[in-house]
Amino acid sequence: LRTSLATLDVSITHSQALELIAHQLGYREWNIAHAALTPSTAGFGAAIPVIRVQNERLAREFYLGYLGFTMEWEHRFEPGFPVYVRARRDDAVIDLSEHHGDGVPGSVTWIPVLDVDALLADLRSRPHPKLRPGIDPHFPGGPTIEVTDPFGNVLRLCQPSE
Repeated sequence: LRTSLATLDVSITHSQALELIAHQLGYREWNIAHAALTPSTAGFGAAIPVIRVQNERLAREFYLGYLGFTMEWEHRFEPGFPVYVRARRDDAVIDLSEHHGDGVPGSVTWIPVLDVDALLADLRSRPHPKLRPGIDPHFPGGPTIEVTDPFGNVLRLCQPSE
Protein backbone atom coordinates (compact mmCIF):
# COMPACT_ATOMS: atom_id res chain seq x y z
CA LEU A 1 0.00 0.00 0.00
CA ARG A 2 2.77 2.43 0.92
CA THR A 3 4.69 1.64 -2.29
CA SER A 4 1.58 2.10 -4.45
CA LEU A 5 0.73 5.40 -2.79
CA ALA A 6 4.32 6.61 -3.13
CA THR A 7 3.96 6.37 -6.94
CA LEU A 8 1.22 8.98 -6.54
CA ASP A 9 3.42 11.16 -4.32
CA VAL A 10 1.41 10.20 -1.24
CA SER A 11 3.43 9.32 1.81
CA ILE A 12 1.95 7.56 4.84
CA THR A 13 3.48 5.85 7.85
CA HIS A 14 3.55 2.10 8.29
CA SER A 15 0.99 2.47 11.08
CA GLN A 16 -1.35 4.51 8.86
CA ALA A 17 -1.08 1.86 6.14
CA LEU A 18 -2.08 -0.88 8.58
CA GLU A 19 -5.08 1.10 9.79
CA LEU A 20 -6.21 1.75 6.19
CA ILE A 21 -5.91 -1.94 5.33
CA ALA A 22 -7.91 -2.86 8.43
CA HIS A 23 -10.69 -0.46 7.42
CA GLN A 24 -10.73 -1.85 3.87
CA LEU A 25 -11.21 -5.33 5.32
CA GLY A 26 -14.11 -4.11 7.46
CA TYR A 27 -12.33 -3.97 10.81
CA ARG A 28 -12.37 -1.01 13.19
CA GLU A 29 -8.60 -1.02 13.71
CA TRP A 30 -5.47 -2.99 12.81
CA ASN A 31 -5.19 -4.85 16.14
CA ILE A 32 -8.67 -6.32 15.69
CA ALA A 33 -7.95 -7.22 12.05
CA HIS A 34 -4.67 -8.86 13.00
CA ALA A 35 -6.30 -10.93 15.76
CA ALA A 36 -9.13 -12.02 13.45
CA LEU A 37 -6.82 -12.88 10.54
CA THR A 38 -4.03 -14.63 12.46
CA PRO A 39 -4.65 -18.33 12.99
CA SER A 40 -4.47 -19.55 16.55
CA THR A 41 -1.57 -21.82 17.37
CA ALA A 42 -4.13 -24.12 18.99
CA GLY A 43 -5.65 -24.72 15.57
CA PHE A 44 -9.25 -24.02 16.55
CA GLY A 45 -11.78 -24.17 13.74
CA ALA A 46 -15.24 -22.65 13.57
CA ALA A 47 -17.74 -23.98 16.09
CA ILE A 48 -20.56 -26.12 14.70
CA PRO A 49 -23.73 -26.15 16.80
CA VAL A 50 -25.50 -29.47 17.32
CA ILE A 51 -29.24 -28.91 17.15
CA ARG A 52 -31.47 -31.60 18.66
CA VAL A 53 -34.32 -32.68 16.40
CA GLN A 54 -36.89 -35.37 17.10
CA ASN A 55 -38.27 -36.14 13.65
CA GLU A 56 -36.08 -36.53 10.57
CA ARG A 57 -38.81 -35.68 8.05
CA LEU A 58 -39.80 -32.46 9.85
CA ALA A 59 -36.14 -31.50 10.31
CA ARG A 60 -35.40 -31.96 6.59
CA GLU A 61 -38.53 -29.99 5.59
CA PHE A 62 -37.57 -27.12 7.89
CA TYR A 63 -33.78 -26.88 7.58
CA LEU A 64 -33.31 -28.07 3.99
CA GLY A 65 -36.63 -27.09 2.44
CA TYR A 66 -37.56 -23.88 4.24
CA LEU A 67 -34.23 -22.44 5.42
CA GLY A 68 -32.35 -23.54 2.29
CA PHE A 69 -29.53 -25.52 3.89
CA THR A 70 -28.04 -28.39 1.89
CA MET A 71 -27.03 -31.69 3.39
CA GLU A 72 -23.28 -32.36 3.37
CA TRP A 73 -23.49 -35.83 4.88
CA GLU A 74 -25.54 -38.01 7.20
CA HIS A 75 -24.76 -40.90 9.53
CA ARG A 76 -26.70 -43.73 11.16
CA PHE A 77 -25.22 -46.57 13.17
CA GLU A 78 -27.77 -48.95 11.61
CA PRO A 79 -30.90 -48.63 9.48
CA GLY A 80 -33.76 -47.33 11.58
CA PHE A 81 -31.42 -45.75 14.15
CA PRO A 82 -31.38 -41.99 14.83
CA VAL A 83 -29.89 -39.81 12.09
CA TYR A 84 -27.06 -37.27 12.42
CA VAL A 85 -26.89 -34.74 9.56
CA ARG A 86 -24.33 -32.06 8.69
CA ALA A 87 -26.00 -29.18 6.81
CA ARG A 88 -24.61 -26.00 5.26
CA ARG A 89 -25.88 -22.77 3.80
CA ASP A 90 -23.10 -20.51 2.56
CA ASP A 91 -20.60 -20.34 5.47
CA ALA A 92 -23.09 -21.47 8.13
CA VAL A 93 -22.67 -25.11 9.18
CA ILE A 94 -25.00 -26.90 11.61
CA ASP A 95 -25.42 -30.47 12.77
CA LEU A 96 -28.90 -31.91 13.27
CA SER A 97 -29.13 -34.88 15.60
CA GLU A 98 -31.92 -37.23 16.60
CA HIS A 99 -29.62 -38.80 19.22
CA HIS A 100 -30.79 -38.42 22.81
CA GLY A 101 -28.17 -36.36 24.65
CA ASP A 102 -26.97 -34.45 21.57
CA GLY A 103 -27.89 -30.83 21.96
CA VAL A 104 -30.65 -29.55 24.21
CA PRO A 105 -34.16 -29.14 22.80
CA GLY A 106 -35.19 -25.49 22.92
CA SER A 107 -31.68 -24.08 22.43
CA VAL A 108 -30.85 -20.85 20.64
CA THR A 109 -28.37 -20.69 17.76
CA TRP A 110 -27.10 -17.30 16.56
CA ILE A 111 -26.06 -17.20 12.89
CA PRO A 112 -24.61 -14.09 11.24
CA VAL A 113 -25.95 -13.17 7.80
CA LEU A 114 -24.69 -10.64 5.26
CA ASP A 115 -28.07 -9.21 4.21
CA VAL A 116 -31.07 -9.77 6.45
CA ASP A 117 -33.44 -8.14 3.92
CA ALA A 118 -32.33 -10.52 1.16
CA LEU A 119 -32.69 -13.47 3.53
CA LEU A 120 -36.23 -12.47 4.45
CA ALA A 121 -37.16 -12.19 0.77
CA ASP A 122 -35.65 -15.63 0.20
CA LEU A 123 -37.63 -17.15 3.10
CA ARG A 124 -40.84 -15.54 1.87
CA SER A 125 -40.29 -17.16 -1.54
CA ARG A 126 -40.78 -20.53 0.22
CA PRO A 127 -43.53 -19.78 2.77
CA HIS A 128 -43.71 -21.96 5.85
CA PRO A 129 -47.24 -22.92 6.94
CA LYS A 130 -46.60 -22.00 10.60
CA LEU A 131 -44.11 -19.13 10.37
CA ARG A 132 -44.29 -15.53 9.21
CA PRO A 133 -40.94 -14.12 10.26
CA GLY A 134 -40.06 -10.48 10.12
CA ILE A 135 -37.01 -8.41 10.92
CA ASP A 136 -36.49 -7.00 14.39
CA PRO A 137 -34.36 -3.90 13.65
CA HIS A 138 -33.63 -3.28 17.34
CA PHE A 139 -32.34 -6.73 18.29
CA PRO A 140 -29.03 -6.72 20.22
CA GLY A 141 -26.24 -7.22 17.71
CA GLY A 142 -28.14 -5.99 14.67
CA PRO A 143 -31.31 -6.54 12.63
CA THR A 144 -32.47 -10.09 13.27
CA ILE A 145 -34.90 -12.65 11.88
CA GLU A 146 -35.88 -15.14 14.56
CA VAL A 147 -37.39 -18.48 13.55
CA THR A 148 -38.36 -21.45 15.71
CA ASP A 149 -38.01 -24.94 14.28
CA PRO A 150 -40.67 -27.65 14.82
CA PHE A 151 -38.79 -28.85 17.93
CA GLY A 152 -38.63 -25.52 19.80
CA ASN A 153 -35.07 -24.61 18.78
CA VAL A 154 -34.62 -20.93 17.95
CA LEU A 155 -32.39 -19.63 15.18
CA ARG A 156 -31.45 -15.95 15.32
CA LEU A 157 -30.32 -14.91 11.85
CA CYS A 158 -28.60 -11.60 12.48
CA GLN A 159 -26.96 -9.00 10.27
CA PRO A 160 -24.29 -7.80 12.70
CA SER A 161 -24.13 -4.06 13.35
CA GLU A 162 -20.94 -2.26 12.39
